[in-house]
Amino acid sequence: MHSFATIGVDIGTSSSKGVLVDESGRVMGTANRDHQPSRPRPGWVEMDAATWWDEFVGICRELLDGQRVEVRAVGVSGMGPCVLLADDADRPVRPAILYGVDTRASAQIDELNARFGAEEILHRGGSALSSQAAGAKIAWVAQEEAGAFARATRLYMPSSWLVRHLTGEYVLDHHSASQCTPLYDVHGLGWYQPWVRQVCPSLELPRLAWADDVAGVVTTRASEETGLPAGIPVVTGTIDAWSEAVSAGAHRVGDLMLMYGTTMFLVNTVAEPVVEPSLWGPVGALRGTRSLAGGMATTGAVTGWLRELFGSPSYAALLEAASASPAGANGLLMLPYFAGERTPLMDPDARGVLAGLTLSHTQGDLYRAALEATGLGVRHNIETMTGAGAPIERVVAVGGGAQSPLWPQIVSDITGREQVIPSETIGASLGAAFLAAQAVSDVAIEDWNPPRTVCRPNVRHAALYDELYDLYRQLYQNTAPVVHALAAHQQSRASARGRAEPQTARRTPTNSLDNQGAHQ
Repeated sequence: MHSFATIGVDIGTSSSKGVLVDESGRVMGTANRDHQPSRPRPGWVEMDAATWWDEFVGICRELLDGQRVEVRAVGVSGMGPCVLLADDADRPVRPAILYGVDTRASAQIDELNARFGAEEILHRGGSALSSQAAGAKIAWVAQEEAGAFARATRLYMPSSWLVRHLTGEYVLDHHSASQCTPLYDVHGLGWYQPWVRQVCPSLELPRLAWADDVAGVVTTRASEETGLPAGIPVVTGTIDAWSEAVSAGAHRVGDLMLMYGTTMFLVNTVAEPVVEPSLWGPVGALRGTRSLAGGMATTGAVTGWLRELFGSPSYAALLEAASASPAGANGLLMLPYFAGERTPLMDPDARGVLAGLTLSHTQGDLYRAALEATGLGVRHNIETMTGAGAPIERVVAVGGGAQSPLWPQIVSDITGREQVIPSETIGASLGAAFLAAQAVSDVAIEDWNPPRTVCRPNVRHAALYDELYDLYRQLYQNTAPVVHALAAHQQSRASARGRAEPQTARRTPTNSLDNQGAHQ
């Protein structure tokens, strides 16, 4: 007898993940594909969009292999906001530029602020221009790669790219669009044409829908590639952090979702728009919701970097070593700004700092200092949110880093806040599967993913972490002139290498759609 199920797939920074879930919320299977973005220069982070579809196909095939199941709907999500520009045959004109970890568009941010007014952009778009703003990166391509931009007619992100391949529909969700600052109006809930006409008049921007709206149905062509049944609905999907919030039921007013991953994302659901220049104020993933959000550029990326430096021991061994190091990491303090920092610093030229090193410090001390640096950054973001008038009544932890007890415990100890840990921390792919299930049946996320435990702060460490937090804030202020000068040297050397090296052609994805196939 066949059971009914949905599939959710998320395209992340360092991997793509898929999940097959039955109608009761039971996870029947998971699949994963690792990948790495390209970093051709300091501050540049890119990815070949061929990876997104290739991995989606492989994940679907793996999830369906040997299963006696009837898939009834598909959900998608992905990192973002990204900028993938494609021509009218859906051939990418260059690799996709990733979200706020890519900091190349500083000059365009300054120019757009001067042209439209920083205060007007903040009011109309809900967010100040920063490295997170997709609109500024579109402007970068227009100015720096005019030949590629002249061929571009469409804008995609990972979720909308998958929807295009699956259904032939050209559609983007409102939340993703609201991170295309300054092209979207968060009050009018649509593209702001006066500024669109000035920034990218040649682009045919996608129609807009909400994350849980049905974008279209799986085409015959997509069915043959993926093994999914033709004709089943595909929901529009959204950016991964907001899909993760869906997976844990963290979309009520006053909820704050912490997403532990390669980067840290914070999504606070608010009743009314909250404007804070050092945070982001996009619309929510679901109709009628608003967000106040933040993001740290490198969290899990730093622990992964340390692991490589240490000779690639297991994460379990590193966590055990970090557990043996006391609170405060034996006097170490890290600034985790290894790729600049997003909120609330909005400083693309920030860099990592490790202070207090002695010859007696161990791998465990360094690893614990990296985990504590995440907690200190989360506290900085939370204080900025509440200072802007956004209430935080419940904190929900999701993502791979929430699966181990140590990292959430450190964050709770530093912030003084409880964290609800849901039964499933699979994250965005589960949220995508749930949105798909809502399209075909009556389901509730509380049934799919109830809380598993609550991580409560250890009050014995409160005074120590208060002191460390003050030092953390001081350390950035005191070292900023030095690291900014070093960042300028890094960028200058990268530019010199770029001028000296011969230019090579970029690989064009082989699985691009032609017009006929896209609408089959």
